[in-house]
Amino acid sequence: MNDTLQFTTDLARRTGRLLLDYYKVGGSETRLKSDYTVVTEADLAADSLVTGAIREAYPQDLVLSEELHPALPPEHAGAVWVVDPLDGTTNFSLGLPVWGVSIARVVDGIPETAVNFFPLIGELYTAHKGKGAYMNGERIQAQEPVKGKPTTYFACCGHTHRQYHVSVPYKPRILGSAAYNFCAVARGIAVLGFEATAKVWDLAAAWLLVPEAGGVIEAHHGRAAFPLVPGLDYTALAFPTLAAATTKMVARGRDMIRIKESEGDWTKDK
Repeated sequence: MNDTLQFTTDLARRTGRLLLDYYKVGGSETRLKSDYTVVTEADLAADSLVTGAIREAYPQDLVLSEELHPALPPEHAGAVWVVDPLDGTTNFSLGLPVWGVSIARVVDGIPETAVNFFPLIGELYTAHKGKGAYMNGERIQAQEPVKGKPTTYFACCGHTHRQYHVSVPYKPRILGSAAYNFCAVARGIAVLGFEATAKVWDLAAAWLLVPEAGGVIEAHHGRAAFPLVPGLDYTALAFPTLAAATTKMVARGRDMIRIKESEGDWTKDK
């Protein structure tokens, strides 16, 4: 494991431990942000921890994070850390177990190092460009559907069926974490993953993890989340995104998930 991946892994674990101190099975207090997404005190504490650690270890890099630093300056050409300090905030606030930390280092606009850590279910996903993808130290591989395999499912978000006509012939599962949905594709337990309103910090680690596991991840329609664009405020930008084991499966997914015309284009600012 190279130094950057080791640092990122250690930081994700440290952040996970912090979040566990805030986690309550009975639920936590929340507030709504301007875009009607949920934020907790834990989100802000985790964001501060991650940002501080990165700035100390990599002072030349910038941080792009959901809570505290959602925009890039117009002329930055160096590395950027894209952070979701608590992916699955609603799950966390309700006392559900599927939530985690997502951290990726982006070089030349594209993720190069990625870690997703889900403390309560004990799953750590790691990837470095060209070195493969791993869960808890074991190599993982995206897989096409296997006839008769009962565990194959369609990982999607709560907006999917409201905003799209869906004809995917696999059982849908809405687990409440964009990062986890794409990890499931990389791990080979979900045949297709789709997020209708994903933000760049939801996608950064997956953008590397899925292809390093042999899969494909790309925009369903509209602008792709990567490469990053200097000067862009990512707060209100959504990136409908598909992932699967092969380009063919992603193309099939695009045909089976069609936007409802009345919903408009969710890739634009809201």
